[in-house]
Amino acid sequence: MSSPAPTRPFVGVARIAVGAAAVAVILHTYALSIVAGDPNPFDYFGYFTNQTSLLASAVLIVAGSVALARRPTPAWLSYVRGAATAYSIVVAVIYNTLVPGTGTAPPWVSAVLHVALPALVLLDWIVVADRGPLSWRRLWVVLPYPIVWVVVVLVRGATDGWVPYGFLLPENGMPSLVLHVAGLTCAVLLAGALVWALSRRRRSAG
Repeated sequence: MSSPAPTRPFVGVARIAVGAAAVAVILHTYALSIVAGDPNPFDYFGYFTNQTSLLASAVLIVAGSVALARRPTPAWLSYVRGAATAYSIVVAVIYNTLVPGTGTAPPWVSAVLHVALPALVLLDWIVVADRGPLSWRRLWVVLPYPIVWVVVVLVRGATDGWVPYGFLLPENGMPSLVLHVAGLTCAVLLAGALVWALSRRRRSAG
């Protein structure tokens, strides 16, 4: 599967600009945490938001480079981009509906990572038709990353006591952990299904 036609160069420039700006925001915020006396990169980059924002930014930069080169989008990039879009949706929905205004980052940083970046990533997926329809048989590709992330977080919580989000604290008990992990898994699958459906709708509309 590949794109039927190369994307216009201005789309590539826009993608690279957004991706680079998001990376700059993330690194700036990490610099602020260092100044505040919390230099541990494993803590800062252990957050689902920060990791998925970096992934989305990297995907935008790569997809933008492909667009600038006027080359068709390879299949693997379409699936990685689809997964990154699904994670961005999960980040935006969970933060803005369940925990708005929380966290130690400046409000403008939260607005960029939880609103602006996810919105632009989703808009790019909907509007720019430079990928073919994603196969439902490969919806599973959205799951490996969040599963690994949860496992690492739970191991850290059980060993050094650090978790990025309170609902993953070991002292909350196994039923609570299972419930929240299952909820996150369902959210990722639902977001992935939406992204997959949008990819197929775009192709059929053309």
